[in-house]
Amino acid sequence: MTTDWLIACFIGLGKIFLHPLLYVSIVYCLFIGYLRVRRERHDFNTKIYRVSMELRSMLFQGLIGGFILSFLTLASGITIPLAAVYVMAGVTFLSILTMKKRFVSPVYTVGITFFILFFLYDGDIQLPVFQDAFNQLDRSVYPALVILIGLLLIAEGFLIVGNGSKKVSPQLEVSKRGQPIGVYVSQRIWLIPMFVMIPGGQLPAPFDWYPVFSIGDVNLSPIMLPMLIGFKQKVHGMIPEQAIRAQGKKVGALGFVITALAVVGYFYPPLAIITAVLAILGREFLHYSQKAFDTKLPFYFSKSKLGVQILGVIPQSPADKMGLVKGEVISKINGVVVREEEELYRALQINRAHCKLEVIDNNEQIRFVQRALFDGEHYELGILFVDDQLKESGQAG
Repeated sequence: MTTDWLIACFIGLGKIFLHPLLYVSIVYCLFIGYLRVRRERHDFNTKIYRVSMELRSMLFQGLIGGFILSFLTLASGITIPLAAVYVMAGVTFLSILTMKKRFVSPVYTVGITFFILFFLYDGDIQLPVFQDAFNQLDRSVYPALVILIGLLLIAEGFLIVGNGSKKVSPQLEVSKRGQPIGVYVSQRIWLIPMFVMIPGGQLPAPFDWYPVFSIGDVNLSPIMLPMLIGFKQKVHGMIPEQAIRAQGKKVGALGFVITALAVVGYFYPPLAIITAVLAILGREFLHYSQKAFDTKLPFYFSKSKLGVQILGVIPQSPADKMGLVKGEVISKINGVVVREEEELYRALQINRAHCKLEVIDNNEQIRFVQRALFDGEHYELGILFVDDQLKESGQAG
Protein backbone atom coordinates (compact mmCIF):
# COMPACT_ATOMS: atom_id res chain seq x y z
CA MET A 1 0.00 0.00 0.00
CA THR A 2 2.86 2.37 0.79
CA THR A 3 4.27 1.90 -2.72
CA ASP A 4 0.87 2.65 -4.24
CA TRP A 5 0.62 5.88 -2.25
CA LEU A 6 4.11 6.99 -3.26
CA ILE A 7 3.39 6.32 -6.92
CA ALA A 8 0.10 8.20 -6.65
CA CYS A 9 1.87 11.17 -5.04
CA PHE A 10 4.44 11.30 -7.84
CA ILE A 11 1.67 11.18 -10.42
CA GLY A 12 -0.19 13.91 -8.53
CA LEU A 13 2.99 15.98 -8.43
CA GLY A 14 3.37 15.74 -12.19
CA LYS A 15 -0.18 16.96 -12.75
CA ILE A 16 0.77 20.43 -11.53
CA PHE A 17 2.51 20.92 -14.88
CA LEU A 18 -0.80 20.26 -16.62
CA HIS A 19 -2.57 22.97 -14.66
CA PRO A 20 -3.06 26.10 -16.83
CA LEU A 21 -2.81 28.42 -13.80
CA LEU A 22 0.88 27.57 -13.45
CA TYR A 23 1.64 29.10 -16.83
CA VAL A 24 -0.87 31.93 -16.47
CA SER A 25 0.81 32.95 -13.21
CA ILE A 26 4.25 32.97 -14.84
CA VAL A 27 3.03 35.29 -17.61
CA TYR A 28 1.19 37.42 -15.03
CA CYS A 29 4.34 37.90 -12.92
CA LEU A 30 6.41 38.88 -15.94
CA PHE A 31 3.72 41.39 -16.93
CA ILE A 32 3.71 42.86 -13.39
CA GLY A 33 7.48 43.15 -13.55
CA TYR A 34 7.30 44.86 -16.95
CA LEU A 35 4.78 47.44 -15.68
CA ARG A 36 6.89 48.08 -12.57
CA VAL A 37 10.09 48.63 -14.58
CA ARG A 38 8.24 50.95 -16.96
CA ARG A 39 7.00 53.00 -14.00
CA GLU A 40 10.46 53.08 -12.41
CA ARG A 41 11.99 54.32 -15.66
CA HIS A 42 9.26 56.96 -15.94
CA ASP A 43 9.84 58.22 -12.38
CA PHE A 44 13.61 57.82 -12.06
CA ASN A 45 14.99 57.28 -15.58
CA THR A 46 16.32 53.90 -14.50
CA LYS A 47 15.08 50.50 -13.44
CA ILE A 48 15.61 49.52 -9.82
CA TYR A 49 14.94 45.78 -9.93
CA ARG A 50 14.89 43.35 -12.82
CA VAL A 51 11.72 42.45 -14.68
CA SER A 52 12.04 38.90 -13.33
CA MET A 53 12.04 39.96 -9.66
CA GLU A 54 8.36 39.10 -9.08
CA LEU A 55 8.70 35.83 -10.99
CA ARG A 56 11.65 34.69 -8.87
CA SER A 57 9.70 35.48 -5.72
CA MET A 58 6.69 33.56 -6.99
CA LEU A 59 8.58 30.39 -7.89
CA PHE A 60 10.93 30.08 -4.91
CA GLN A 61 9.39 31.81 -1.89
CA GLY A 62 6.27 29.63 -1.84
CA LEU A 63 8.09 26.28 -1.95
CA ILE A 64 8.68 26.01 1.81
CA GLY A 65 5.12 27.05 2.56
CA GLY A 66 3.86 24.55 0.01
CA PHE A 67 5.89 21.76 1.59
CA ILE A 68 4.53 22.50 5.08
CA LEU A 69 0.93 22.85 3.88
CA SER A 70 1.22 19.67 1.83
CA PHE A 71 2.38 17.80 4.91
CA LEU A 72 -0.61 19.12 6.88
CA THR A 73 -3.16 18.39 4.16
CA LEU A 74 -1.81 14.89 3.46
CA ALA A 75 -1.51 14.05 7.17
CA SER A 76 -5.05 15.15 7.92
CA GLY A 77 -6.47 14.02 4.58
CA ILE A 78 -8.26 17.26 3.74
CA THR A 79 -10.40 16.24 0.79
CA ILE A 80 -11.42 18.69 -1.93
CA PRO A 81 -13.84 17.56 -4.68
CA LEU A 82 -12.97 18.10 -8.32
CA ALA A 83 -15.80 20.62 -8.57
CA ALA A 84 -13.98 22.84 -6.07
CA VAL A 85 -10.73 22.50 -8.05
CA TYR A 86 -12.46 23.60 -11.25
CA VAL A 87 -14.23 26.54 -9.62
CA MET A 88 -11.08 27.69 -7.78
CA ALA A 89 -9.14 27.70 -11.04
CA GLY A 90 -11.85 29.76 -12.75
CA VAL A 91 -12.19 32.24 -9.87
CA THR A 92 -8.40 32.65 -9.65
CA PHE A 93 -8.17 33.31 -13.38
CA LEU A 94 -10.90 35.98 -13.16
CA SER A 95 -9.13 37.52 -10.15
CA ILE A 96 -5.93 37.79 -12.20
CA LEU A 97 -7.83 39.53 -15.00
CA THR A 98 -8.90 42.29 -12.59
CA MET A 99 -5.18 43.21 -12.21
CA LYS A 100 -5.89 43.72 -8.51
CA LYS A 101 -3.17 41.62 -6.88
CA ARG A 102 -4.86 41.47 -3.48
CA PHE A 103 -7.92 39.78 -4.98
CA VAL A 104 -5.71 36.80 -5.83
CA SER A 105 -5.47 36.16 -2.08
CA PRO A 106 -6.92 32.73 -1.20
CA VAL A 107 -9.38 34.34 1.20
CA TYR A 108 -11.15 35.64 -1.91
CA THR A 109 -10.47 32.88 -4.45
CA VAL A 110 -11.23 29.96 -2.11
CA GLY A 111 -13.87 31.99 -0.25
CA ILE A 112 -15.80 32.79 -3.42
CA THR A 113 -15.43 29.13 -4.46
CA PHE A 114 -16.99 28.16 -1.13
CA PHE A 115 -20.10 30.26 -1.76
CA ILE A 116 -20.40 29.22 -5.41
CA LEU A 117 -20.42 25.56 -4.37
CA PHE A 118 -22.87 26.35 -1.59
CA PHE A 119 -25.21 27.96 -4.13
CA LEU A 120 -24.82 25.14 -6.67
CA TYR A 121 -25.40 22.40 -4.11
CA ASP A 122 -28.43 23.93 -2.40
CA GLY A 123 -29.87 25.19 -5.69
CA ASP A 124 -29.71 21.77 -7.38
CA ILE A 125 -28.49 23.43 -10.58
CA GLN A 126 -27.61 21.36 -13.62
CA LEU A 127 -24.53 22.48 -15.53
CA PRO A 128 -23.73 21.76 -19.19
CA VAL A 129 -20.11 20.81 -18.37
CA PHE A 130 -18.36 19.04 -15.48
CA GLN A 131 -21.72 17.82 -14.17
CA ASP A 132 -20.18 14.52 -12.97
CA ALA A 133 -17.72 16.44 -10.82
CA PHE A 134 -20.47 18.57 -9.31
CA ASN A 135 -22.54 15.48 -8.56
CA GLN A 136 -19.86 14.53 -6.00
CA LEU A 137 -20.58 17.59 -3.88
CA ASP A 138 -21.50 17.02 -0.28
CA ARG A 139 -22.20 19.41 2.58
CA SER A 140 -19.09 18.26 4.40
CA VAL A 141 -16.97 19.92 1.68
CA TYR A 142 -17.65 23.29 3.30
CA PRO A 143 -15.49 22.86 6.44
CA ALA A 144 -12.63 21.44 4.34
CA LEU A 145 -12.59 24.55 2.14
CA VAL A 146 -12.67 26.88 5.13
CA ILE A 147 -9.78 24.99 6.74
CA LEU A 148 -7.93 25.50 3.45
CA ILE A 149 -8.65 29.25 3.63
CA GLY A 150 -7.25 29.41 7.15
CA LEU A 151 -4.07 27.50 6.29
CA LEU A 152 -3.43 29.62 3.20
CA LEU A 153 -4.01 32.82 5.19
CA ILE A 154 -1.32 31.69 7.64
CA ALA A 155 1.01 31.06 4.72
CA GLU A 156 0.13 34.48 3.27
CA GLY A 157 1.02 36.17 6.55
CA PHE A 158 4.42 34.46 6.72
CA LEU A 159 5.15 35.30 3.08
CA ILE A 160 4.27 38.97 3.57
CA VAL A 161 6.55 39.21 6.60
CA GLY A 162 9.43 37.28 5.02
CA ASN A 163 9.30 38.37 1.39
CA GLY A 164 6.68 41.07 0.85
CA SER A 165 8.78 43.58 2.78
CA LYS A 166 11.86 42.99 0.62
CA LYS A 167 12.72 44.78 -2.62
CA VAL A 168 9.78 47.15 -2.43
CA SER A 169 9.61 49.63 -5.28
CA PRO A 170 9.60 53.44 -4.79
CA GLN A 171 7.20 55.63 -6.67
CA LEU A 172 6.76 59.40 -7.14
CA GLU A 173 3.39 61.00 -6.52
CA VAL A 174 1.90 64.44 -5.92
CA SER A 175 0.10 65.14 -2.64
CA LYS A 176 -3.28 66.88 -2.45
CA ARG A 177 -1.39 70.12 -1.78
CA GLY A 178 0.62 69.69 -4.95
CA GLN A 179 3.85 68.71 -3.20
CA PRO A 180 6.02 65.88 -4.58
CA ILE A 181 6.20 62.87 -2.27
CA GLY A 182 7.66 59.39 -2.39
CA VAL A 183 5.68 56.23 -1.70
CA TYR A 184 6.59 52.56 -1.68
CA VAL A 185 4.65 49.75 -3.31
CA SER A 186 4.98 46.06 -2.55
CA GLN A 187 3.24 43.74 -4.98
CA ARG A 188 3.72 39.99 -5.09
CA ILE A 189 2.23 36.82 -6.51
CA TRP A 190 3.36 33.68 -4.66
CA LEU A 191 2.85 30.15 -5.90
CA ILE A 192 2.06 27.59 -3.20
CA PRO A 193 2.33 24.08 -4.67
CA MET A 194 0.37 21.93 -2.26
CA PHE A 195 -1.15 18.46 -2.16
CA VAL A 196 -4.84 17.88 -1.53
CA MET A 197 -6.93 14.74 -1.69
CA ILE A 198 -9.43 14.22 -4.49
CA PRO A 199 -12.28 11.76 -3.81
CA GLY A 200 -13.08 8.93 -6.16
CA GLY A 201 -9.54 7.65 -6.64
CA GLN A 202 -8.29 4.08 -6.41
CA LEU A 203 -6.39 4.37 -3.12
CA PRO A 204 -8.07 3.09 0.03
CA ALA A 205 -7.57 4.99 3.29
CA PRO A 206 -4.31 3.80 4.95
CA PHE A 207 -5.84 4.03 8.47
CA ASP A 208 -9.31 3.58 9.90
CA TRP A 209 -9.40 7.19 11.07
CA TYR A 210 -8.05 8.59 7.81
CA PRO A 211 -8.95 10.97 6.27
CA VAL A 212 -9.91 13.20 9.18
CA PHE A 213 -11.40 16.00 7.05
CA SER A 214 -13.08 14.09 4.26
CA ILE A 215 -16.31 14.34 2.30
CA GLY A 216 -17.29 10.76 3.05
CA ASP A 217 -15.44 8.87 0.30
CA VAL A 218 -12.71 6.46 1.43
CA ASN A 219 -11.19 6.07 -2.05
CA LEU A 220 -8.77 8.92 -2.61
CA SER A 221 -6.24 10.33 -5.05
CA PRO A 222 -3.54 12.91 -4.14
CA ILE A 223 -3.03 15.82 -6.51
CA MET A 224 -0.80 18.88 -6.31
CA LEU A 225 -2.48 22.20 -7.05
CA PRO A 226 -0.83 25.57 -7.80
CA MET A 227 -2.43 27.81 -5.18
CA LEU A 228 -1.75 31.49 -5.84
CA ILE A 229 -1.45 34.18 -3.19
CA GLY A 230 -1.57 37.81 -4.29
CA PHE A 231 -0.56 40.83 -2.24
CA LYS A 232 -0.27 44.58 -2.73
CA GLN A 233 0.35 47.34 -0.22
CA LYS A 234 1.21 51.01 -0.68
CA VAL A 235 3.01 52.87 2.11
CA HIS A 236 3.76 56.57 2.39
CA GLY A 237 3.68 57.34 6.12
CA MET A 238 6.53 55.21 7.49
CA ILE A 239 9.43 52.97 6.56
CA PRO A 240 7.80 50.42 4.20
CA GLU A 241 9.46 47.34 5.70
CA GLN A 242 7.96 48.10 9.12
CA ALA A 243 4.46 48.69 7.79
CA ILE A 244 4.46 45.60 5.56
CA ARG A 245 5.77 43.27 8.27
CA ALA A 246 3.14 44.57 10.69
CA GLN A 247 0.42 43.86 8.13
CA GLY A 248 1.79 40.37 7.50
CA LYS A 249 1.64 39.52 11.21
CA LYS A 250 -2.01 40.60 11.34
CA VAL A 251 -2.86 38.47 8.29
CA GLY A 252 -1.12 35.45 9.86
CA ALA A 253 -3.01 35.97 13.15
CA LEU A 254 -6.28 36.11 11.21
CA GLY A 255 -5.31 32.83 9.54
CA PHE A 256 -4.81 31.07 12.89
CA VAL A 257 -8.22 32.28 14.10
CA ILE A 258 -9.97 31.17 10.90
CA THR A 259 -8.25 27.76 10.98
CA ALA A 260 -9.32 27.14 14.58
CA LEU A 261 -12.92 28.12 13.83
CA ALA A 262 -12.90 26.01 10.65
CA VAL A 263 -11.79 22.90 12.55
CA VAL A 264 -14.67 23.39 14.98
CA GLY A 265 -16.92 24.01 11.97
CA TYR A 266 -16.15 20.51 10.73
CA PHE A 267 -18.15 19.16 13.64
CA TYR A 268 -20.73 21.95 13.45
CA PRO A 269 -21.17 22.79 9.71
CA PRO A 270 -23.18 26.03 10.15
CA LEU A 271 -20.10 27.54 11.80
CA ALA A 272 -18.12 26.88 8.59
CA ILE A 273 -20.40 29.28 6.68
CA ILE A 274 -19.99 31.96 9.35
CA THR A 275 -16.22 31.43 9.37
CA ALA A 276 -15.99 31.85 5.58
CA VAL A 277 -17.80 35.18 5.87
CA LEU A 278 -15.56 36.24 8.76
CA ALA A 279 -12.45 35.35 6.75
CA ILE A 280 -13.43 37.63 3.84
CA LEU A 281 -14.63 40.46 6.09
CA GLY A 282 -11.54 40.13 8.29
CA ARG A 283 -9.15 40.37 5.35
CA GLU A 284 -11.06 43.36 3.99
CA PHE A 285 -10.90 45.02 7.41
CA LEU A 286 -7.13 44.53 7.60
CA HIS A 287 -6.68 46.04 4.15
CA TYR A 288 -8.78 49.15 4.73
CA SER A 289 -7.65 49.74 8.31
CA GLN A 290 -4.02 49.69 7.17
CA LYS A 291 -4.86 52.06 4.35
CA ALA A 292 -6.71 54.44 6.68
CA PHE A 293 -3.91 54.36 9.25
CA ASP A 294 -1.27 55.12 6.63
CA THR A 295 -3.35 57.98 5.19
CA LYS A 296 -3.46 59.73 8.57
CA LEU A 297 0.32 59.71 8.91
CA PRO A 298 2.46 62.58 7.58
CA PHE A 299 4.44 61.87 4.43
CA TYR A 300 7.67 60.13 5.37
CA PHE A 301 9.40 60.72 2.04
CA SER A 302 9.18 64.41 1.16
CA LYS A 303 11.36 67.50 1.14
CA SER A 304 13.38 67.73 4.37
CA LYS A 305 14.64 70.85 6.10
CA LEU A 306 17.64 68.89 7.40
CA GLY A 307 19.08 68.04 4.00
CA VAL A 308 18.38 65.82 1.01
CA GLN A 309 16.32 62.78 1.93
CA ILE A 310 17.04 59.44 0.29
CA LEU A 311 13.94 57.96 -1.27
CA GLY A 312 15.70 54.82 -2.41
CA VAL A 313 19.03 53.23 -3.27
CA ILE A 314 19.68 51.24 -6.44
CA PRO A 315 21.09 47.77 -5.63
CA GLN A 316 24.82 47.26 -6.23
CA SER A 317 25.34 50.99 -6.77
CA PRO A 318 28.05 53.05 -5.02
CA ALA A 319 25.41 54.35 -2.59
CA ASP A 320 24.38 50.78 -1.78
CA LYS A 321 27.99 49.81 -1.14
CA MET A 322 28.33 52.83 1.14
CA GLY A 323 25.51 51.49 3.30
CA LEU A 324 23.01 54.28 2.59
CA VAL A 325 19.38 53.29 3.07
CA LYS A 326 15.97 54.74 2.30
CA GLY A 327 14.69 57.43 4.66
CA GLU A 328 18.12 58.72 5.65
CA VAL A 329 18.96 62.40 5.12
CA ILE A 330 22.26 63.61 3.65
CA SER A 331 23.04 66.88 5.46
CA LYS A 332 26.65 67.49 4.36
CA ILE A 333 28.96 66.34 1.56
CA ASN A 334 32.68 67.05 1.78
CA GLY A 335 31.94 69.51 4.57
CA VAL A 336 29.38 71.46 2.53
CA VAL A 337 25.79 71.78 3.79
CA VAL A 338 23.29 70.54 1.18
CA ARG A 339 19.54 71.17 1.10
CA GLU A 340 18.75 70.52 -2.55
CA GLU A 341 19.68 67.82 -5.04
CA GLU A 342 21.63 70.27 -7.20
CA GLU A 343 23.66 71.38 -4.16
CA LEU A 344 24.47 67.74 -3.47
CA TYR A 345 26.03 67.21 -6.89
CA ARG A 346 27.91 70.49 -6.75
CA ALA A 347 29.39 69.41 -3.41
CA LEU A 348 30.46 66.12 -4.94
CA GLN A 349 32.52 68.01 -7.52
CA ILE A 350 34.74 69.42 -4.77
CA ASN A 351 36.57 66.11 -4.57
CA ARG A 352 35.81 63.80 -7.47
CA ALA A 353 38.03 61.02 -6.16
CA HIS A 354 36.55 60.81 -2.66
CA CYS A 355 33.37 61.79 -0.87
CA LYS A 356 32.55 62.14 2.80
CA LEU A 357 28.89 62.26 3.78
CA GLU A 358 27.24 63.37 7.00
CA VAL A 359 24.03 61.36 7.25
CA ILE A 360 21.08 61.57 9.64
CA ASP A 361 19.76 58.02 9.93
CA ASN A 362 16.20 56.85 10.56
CA ASN A 363 16.80 57.00 14.33
CA GLU A 364 17.80 60.68 13.97
CA GLN A 365 21.41 59.84 14.80
CA ILE A 366 24.27 61.41 12.86
CA ARG A 367 26.77 59.10 11.21
CA PHE A 368 29.60 59.63 8.73
CA VAL A 369 30.09 57.69 5.51
CA GLN A 370 33.03 57.97 3.18
CA ARG A 371 34.22 56.18 0.08
CA ALA A 372 36.65 56.56 -2.78
CA LEU A 373 34.92 57.31 -6.08
CA PHE A 374 35.83 55.96 -9.49
CA ASP A 375 35.38 57.74 -12.81
CA GLY A 376 31.76 58.74 -13.31
CA GLU A 377 30.54 57.61 -9.90
CA HIS A 378 30.08 61.17 -8.68
CA TYR A 379 27.39 61.46 -11.35
CA GLU A 380 25.81 58.06 -10.70
CA LEU A 381 25.80 57.36 -6.98
CA GLY A 382 22.59 55.34 -7.31
CA ILE A 383 20.48 57.48 -4.96
CA LEU A 384 16.82 58.21 -5.70
CA PHE A 385 15.38 61.51 -4.53
CA VAL A 386 12.01 63.23 -4.35
CA ASP A 387 12.37 66.24 -6.66
CA ASP A 388 11.35 69.70 -5.57
CA GLN A 389 9.06 69.73 -8.58
CA LEU A 390 7.63 66.47 -9.85
CA LYS A 391 8.44 66.50 -13.54
CA GLU A 392 7.40 64.20 -16.33
CA SER A 393 10.09 61.87 -15.07
CA GLY A 394 12.06 61.79 -11.86
CA GLN A 395 15.79 61.91 -11.39
CA ALA A 396 18.16 59.16 -10.34
CA GLY A 397 21.24 60.05 -8.39
